[in-house]
Amino acid sequence: MRRSVFRLAMAFMALMSLALPSRGQAKPTLTIYTYESFVAEWGPGPRVKAAFEKTCDCAVNFAAVADGVALLTRLKLEGGSTQADIALGLDTNLAKEAADTGMFDKSGIDLAAIAVPGGYQNDMFVPYDYGHFAVVYDSQTVKNPPVSLKDLVEGDPSQKIVIQDPRTSTPGLGLLLWVKSVYGDKAPEAWARLRKRVLTVPPGWSEAYGMFTKGEVPMVLSYTTSPAYHMIEENSDRYRAAAFTEGHYIQIEVAGLLKNAPNKELARRFLSFMVTPAFQDEIATTNWMMPAAATDKPLPDAFDALVKPAKTFLMDPAEVAKNRRAWLDEWLAAMSTP
Repeated sequence: MRRSVFRLAMAFMALMSLALPSRGQAKPTLTIYTYESFVAEWGPGPRVKAAFEKTCDCAVNFAAVADGVALLTRLKLEGGSTQADIALGLDTNLAKEAADTGMFDKSGIDLAAIAVPGGYQNDMFVPYDYGHFAVVYDSQTVKNPPVSLKDLVEGDPSQKIVIQDPRTSTPGLGLLLWVKSVYGDKAPEAWARLRKRVLTVPPGWSEAYGMFTKGEVPMVLSYTTSPAYHMIEENSDRYRAAAFTEGHYIQIEVAGLLKNAPNKELARRFLSFMVTPAFQDEIATTNWMMPAAATDKPLPDAFDALVKPAKTFLMDPAEVAKNRRAWLDEWLAAMSTP
């Protein structure tokens, strides 16, 4: 009898040891898939990680790939076995395709604080910044920058530009959709002409912009906000964005909650945190984009000098999802034509 009581007591203690956290138990870890420039030492990642960890008694772990399209590709490859709680760095051009994977859950986040051009309503993805794509040029080398997409396409082939691969990069995809928005069915002919000006097509923004700032190419596909970095951090207006008369294509970057997230409630807390000033204050001068929600800090004066697009292009995500593969094939054929 005593032996049976002893065994019951030991079993009860074992169950209690599982139910109660031990003194040395590790904090829960929030795993966020994102892109390389977000987690760079100069990017917003380290700052927002530190700020959120102060509120959550948790650890934030970033896992980075080259760019947003590569991020979606990684999630598709991993499928239901992914360890990601949040995917941060997709954009509205990829939102429908991402949702169609069945890997994302409703965010449960109130988006009333979101203020992006054209507005945004979606129960699955949370916007955190936006920016218009632009050709950024070196004013010491380029004396007559293109004034329109047509001017870029038909300009001097000896004056080169570096663009990103639309198969792996959200800026590259943005340019693909920009050209399609302006040229429509004539897009293949436009790409065939532009190809003569393209020096190379790296997989992501970081590689392309690095080539540009090293002086290897006088123009790069980037954002209207990119010159603000050089004005604020380097006190230089050497690098400028060209204003295009047709208008500029916009990118709205979003984050989403994975349906199989190991730490779903913690992930929702982070998504809520993203639309607060504690996160949004870091965007303008670390990610060099426009905040998607209210901030406590006013934008630096340098942002007043940036190009203000006269017209904004943005395709319906459903149209992009339906046609992206065909438009990529168009691009590949045109860019590989001798």
